[in-house]
Amino acid sequence: MKAMVLNQICSLDKNPIPLVLTDLPEPVPGEKEILVKISVCGVCHTELDEIEGSTPPPYLPIVLGHQVIGKVVEIGNNVSGFKIGERIGIAWIYSTCGKCSFCQKGNENLCIDFRATGRDVNGGYAEYMTVGEDFAYSIPSNFSDAEAAPLLCAGAIGYRSLRLTCLEDGQNLGLTGFGASAHLVLMMVRHRYPNCKIFVFARSEEERAFSLELGAVWAGNTEEVSPEKLDCIIDTTPVWKPVVEALKNLVSGGRLVINAIRKEEVDKEYLLRLNYPVHLWLEKEIKSVANVTRADVREFLQLSAEISITPAVEEFTLAEANKALMELKRERVRGAKVLRIE
Repeated sequence: MKAMVLNQICSLDKNPIPLVLTDLPEPVPGEKEILVKISVCGVCHTELDEIEGSTPPPYLPIVLGHQVIGKVVEIGNNVSGFKIGERIGIAWIYSTCGKCSFCQKGNENLCIDFRATGRDVNGGYAEYMTVGEDFAYSIPSNFSDAEAAPLLCAGAIGYRSLRLTCLEDGQNLGLTGFGASAHLVLMMVRHRYPNCKIFVFARSEEERAFSLELGAVWAGNTEEVSPEKLDCIIDTTPVWKPVVEALKNLVSGGRLVINAIRKEEVDKEYLLRLNYPVHLWLEKEIKSVANVTRADVREFLQLSAEISITPAVEEFTLAEANKALMELKRERVRGAKVLRIE
């Protein structure tokens, strides 16, 4: 099969073509696993972190990609949940132990044995992959393959982030950064909390304009002060500056939810500007988001189908994976980027 393979950790500024188109053996499904012929795979900022070593794969070479849509073409022993020909999705959560206290309480995203698709095992930048049937998802019929792919990560992690804000209808929500995840959060909020106002902070003029098209009441640069205080803010950026800037816009008792796996080390000196009375006084909160659970993915897919959340998508071929990644790195973003594999 054809796959785009990462052979070594590198800086994208120095090596803009980190993935190599390679022929690999087609995987074989094991016990309770299914073999999936991939049609599309979403491109996520996490792939940049994997390539540059901020969230490094445990071994190399590796096939990246964790927003996978395809059809079941073969089933392993004791598979009962899916049939050949069925369309399925595969998300960031590839497997967990299922036995620890976190898993038992439904917090499997915190499992110490959490394995991620496209980081700990080969992912979706390829023609085929295998997955355990318990970690695959039926896809609602009202989405095309390309529309469904971003829902599996950008959408699901945005859904979890929104839940962690404890937002109530009528409150003000801020979004710092406006890529694949944030634009889906905005759509969710407009449907679930119609009386909420959404304020967007983004460096890109194009992203700010896009957010206003989708229903934000205001859009400004990262350093700007919002015209109204915000009850909750979701940060989706890879840097510290928006976190510090966002805190000054929170109301007393407000909550900032950080939806990011890591923050850039070169930007950490901005934390020195964190001023307790200005940024944290009066019971302001900061909460991080770690991974997703299977329940997050299933619930968000159902919600998306019910309220017709359809992401904006830009398609690339499998061989254009490096181009899509570099556009993401350089913040040329309008919605989500998806690789067309099939």
